[in-house]
Amino acid sequence: MKITSLCFIASALLLSACAHNTAGIAVDSSGLVRVDSASFASDIKVTNISSHMVADLLKASALIQSKSSTDLRVQYKFTWFDANGLTVEDEASSWKSVKLHGMQQLQVSGVAPNTQAIRFEIYVRETFSY
Repeated sequence: MKITSLCFIASALLLSACAHNTAGIAVDSSGLVRVDSASFASDIKVTNISSHMVADLLKASALIQSKSSTDLRVQYKFTWFDANGLTVEDEASSWKSVKLHGMQQLQVSGVAPNTQAIRFEIYVRETFSY
């Protein structure tokens, strides 16, 4: 029984070590960039961060730019924060997948889920498909 449990745990650890890194790039509403994957950041750039109010809701936009000559599949997600720095309805925000052709630029936007949101972050990560 103990050996079976140890084998199962060892297998799980080995498989998780082989999992692809889903980290990417995060940019907040002030333009501050955080790079969690340097290799991904060499292929993708996030610029032109802007926001404005639409009917009392914060609307954000960003430009995702491919720096690669090949096609890339990426996902992006907006996360909204209130005045206290807490996420606003984070479970309501999902990853959106897009395909960028070589050197393509794509303008993306999102609208806050409620009036409590005063700032945002956009996350962009690589999508691995098999």
